[in-house]
Amino acid sequence: MKKIKLFLLASVLLLHYSIGKAKEKPNIVLIIADDVSFDDIGCYGNKIVKTPNIDRLAKEGMRFDNAFLVTSSSSPSRCSIVTGRYPHSTGAAELHTPLPETEIPFPLLLKQNNYYTAHAGKWHMGPSVYRAFNRYTDNNGYDNGNGGELNWVRFLKEREKNKPFFFWLASYDAHRPWGADNFMITHDPDEIEVPLYFADTPETRSDITSYYNEIARFDYYVGEVRKELERQDVFENTIMIIMADNGRPFPRSKTRVYDSGMKTPFIISWPKGIKQKGSATNSLISSIDIAPTLLEIAGVEIINNIQGISFSSILENPSDEIRQTIYAEHNWHDYEAYERMVRTKDFLYVFNGRPNLTNGGPADSKRSPTQKSLNMVRDQGKLTAAQADVFIHPRPAEELYDLSKDSLQIINVASHPRYQKELAELRILFKNWQQKTGDTMPANLTKDWHDRETGETTDDGKMKIRGTMPGK
Repeated sequence: MKKIKLFLLASVLLLHYSIGKAKEKPNIVLIIADDVSFDDIGCYGNKIVKTPNIDRLAKEGMRFDNAFLVTSSSSPSRCSIVTGRYPHSTGAAELHTPLPETEIPFPLLLKQNNYYTAHAGKWHMGPSVYRAFNRYTDNNGYDNGNGGELNWVRFLKEREKNKPFFFWLASYDAHRPWGADNFMITHDPDEIEVPLYFADTPETRSDITSYYNEIARFDYYVGEVRKELERQDVFENTIMIIMADNGRPFPRSKTRVYDSGMKTPFIISWPKGIKQKGSATNSLISSIDIAPTLLEIAGVEIINNIQGISFSSILENPSDEIRQTIYAEHNWHDYEAYERMVRTKDFLYVFNGRPNLTNGGPADSKRSPTQKSLNMVRDQGKLTAAQADVFIHPRPAEELYDLSKDSLQIINVASHPRYQKELAELRILFKNWQQKTGDTMPANLTKDWHDRETGETTDDGKMKIRGTMPGK
């Protein structure tokens, strides 16, 4: 009789333990690099940059080969990630515009459902988002080239231990000005492979080298976060996401809607949840899909105003498709702009609402050694077609690229008779998306705050005069 009672007691305890483990919510660590393009990470084919920790996570988890941002501009991108909404829908479409109080950050929903939430590193979303975190700091000393990663591990150590947790860890790496040239991991300028739309000069090579050094520092701290999760014995049930907020801070990258600006590295590690280790998926996902995905996995209701789509099914089956089309936008970021992008796996369509203006990138890129090298080649009359892109004006009102033949989006085929069917179809998709999401193109968009040649501040920039943002 005694043995039967002990057996029943053990069975009940085992049942409660099993139920408890089944209901155990995953921890989440979202790590966002600043100004890093997808092909500047080792696991995406870059043989020069040193990213062993990110590459290891990809080897053990899942790499997304078609992950896209909704804008290649820091604060609007982060505001879209945190809300799951397009920039023109958030009320924060332009750079340095704080997210309105009316917008709901998804970490707030996690916090309201017993998650401990914390932020460390670059903020860039405005004070209304503070309420989403139990602990946050925007005082990380990341100016003047410091990466802002120093609080990452400390905050993990000091978290509440009796709750599942969500951490938003954001670096200033690899944003200009450079500050990692004396870090423990560096690169050799002679080994750099210069993109064909840059001028291959010693100055450009040195510029890219410093950029890679910052990526290496970011990767180092990703590794330190993993070590801490393993030390706390929570790594197995922690979803680690590695991504960037926009493309590299170089000409024809940051702020642009081409893949060099809008395609992000996106790696997910979750030992307990990803069955196909080391898998890669070609499925299209958008940065606004992160919010509904994490809410669904955490068992939290997805609110109606989220515009993204959960991709949790891809974690089970890498070949699953959740969307056929990606939409993205380029609004004011130092310079007046209205540019929209529609992308499928086969084609990329661009609508340019300000074709009379050049599209040369943000002010920090304008002042870069890489841009100055391009300026020199231009003045010598030796630009290639790819290098000339950042100087062209007027620009085509519409662009179309056949991605099967032109992965870098160099040759605009919008006027080619062969592609008129695809052009018409993508144009319709664009107009339907505009109407559905409330996108607008005000006549009085914010004007240039910087000189388009030198990057120096204009009178409008000194007075910080803004026009009307897109969106209703």
